[in-house]
Amino acid sequence: MLLGLSIRDVVVIDRLDLAFRAGLCVLTGETGAGKSILLDALGLALGMRAESGLVRPGADQASVSAEFDVPATHSARRLLAEAGIACADAIVLRRVVNSDGRSRAFIDDQPASIGLLRQLGEMLIEIEGQFAQTGLLDPATHRDALDAYGVAREIREALAQRWEAWHALAAKRQAAEAEATRARSDEDFLRHAAAELDALDPKPGEEAALAKERALLMNRERLTEALAAATEEIAGDHGGEHALNRAARGLERLKDRAGGQLDAAIAALERAIVETREAIAEIESAAQALGHRGGRLEEIEERLFALRALARKHGVMVEELPRLRSEIAAKIGALDDGGAAIAALRRREDEARQAYLGAADAVAKARAAAAKKLDAAIAKELPPLRLEKARFRTVLAPLDEAEWGEHGRESVRFEVATIAGAAPGPLSRIASGGELSRFMLALKVVLARASAVPTLVFDEVDSGIGGATAAAVGERLSRLAQERQVLVVTHSPQVAARAAHHWRVVRSEGKSRTLTRVDELDDGARREEIARMLSGAAITAEARAAAASLMAGARA
Repeated sequence: MLLGLSIRDVVVIDRLDLAFRAGLCVLTGETGAGKSILLDALGLALGMRAESGLVRPGADQASVSAEFDVPATHSARRLLAEAGIACADAIVLRRVVNSDGRSRAFIDDQPASIGLLRQLGEMLIEIEGQFAQTGLLDPATHRDALDAYGVAREIREALAQRWEAWHALAAKRQAAEAEATRARSDEDFLRHAAAELDALDPKPGEEAALAKERALLMNRERLTEALAAATEEIAGDHGGEHALNRAARGLERLKDRAGGQLDAAIAALERAIVETREAIAEIESAAQALGHRGGRLEEIEERLFALRALARKHGVMVEELPRLRSEIAAKIGALDDGGAAIAALRRREDEARQAYLGAADAVAKARAAAAKKLDAAIAKELPPLRLEKARFRTVLAPLDEAEWGEHGRESVRFEVATIAGAAPGPLSRIASGGELSRFMLALKVVLARASAVPTLVFDEVDSGIGGATAAAVGERLSRLAQERQVLVVTHSPQVAARAAHHWRVVRSEGKSRTLTRVDELDDGARREEIARMLSGAAITAEARAAAASLMAGARA
């Protein structure tokens, strides 16, 4: 709900801080006191259009902050998380407007786009009035409102899942058909490419292995010379092996006389002789291998050239040739199977479509029942609001298949006729602003538990009415306030008497400027304000008594 509203330098408001609470909150005041300016300021914080005329004369800029208490599970929290904005317990929306009309938006003092501010505003507050353009006046919201009112979440979620499954298969089948069409047009090329790849038979990692062997063979002559020299140094007549053997024999002759002092040295020499012989064997093996590869270098270079040439031809890296070979083989296989894979996809798609249609029928049936129930509930609310001639209906219209979606196969719109014999039309075309406000009130009362918007604002909901009708409006606003926070700008004493919290908007005329202030009223001040609303400028004892009676009746 809305916790607070801070306004700085907006039209005739220089500085104003309001703290709101749950329940029915009423703002009253004489005509021209500045009640509409409060709503304009609130609209700024909610992302509505900014104009330079909203900046108080003499000020460089205007600013408005609105603070909201929002549950952790509310969709506004998810939207902020998706935008990368972390909020504390409360969400604070702030808008700054310069004197040239340019504006900036902030969420918890973090810069944000006006679009994000507007999205959040629509989730947090709904303003109902003659000039409102959002909420239930937008036909795009009617389907969700009806679903929330009377269509079980389970069947709506099942419908969305069936839609997703159907269209995933449709996309897969379309991609397969497009690929098959391309493959048929390129069949000769594909078969030729497959033959080339099969003949070359590229292996994973082959290029790297060949390049490594090629580098070895390019140094074959130097390596052969080095191996021969190493063999001579170790195994020649004056090499290491001969020297080790001679040293070992010399020590062996003196072993018995040394009392064990030469045992370790003799053992080490024997190990060295063994290691030396192994080294000689490895060197000879390497030399023999190099000798057998005399013509291998040319073979490797030819293989590398062929692999790289084919890779260039297909615009891929050499290491991608095995994958390309598999892909081309798959395309040819699809051509050879006569479209069996596509036919299988088409069957699965048809099954998914039928599943979607079944789920859509279930939702459509539930919507029809919910629409009937909603129409009846609205009809009961209209007569006490002096809308006894009005007719409300929920229209379910089938959509063309191209317009089907996760929400089903029909559109939903609310229509109304306020004049007997007139054809029902969109809510936004109701002629009278007062009628529109009362009609929206009836809708909100019925749909109260289905809406996720925590705060509702009604502007001039009592326009052109009085007496029993005004009392009926007040009763419904009070009932609605049991479900969510309700803010009402009103001239009706019957509505004001129902308030849980009451503020009076006052315009004060100074020598140099006119300013608006807002006072929160206690019970005594409320009685005086309601008496003023009943009698006008001169408050009589009778008016005070009537005000007290209205307040007592509202509490009963």
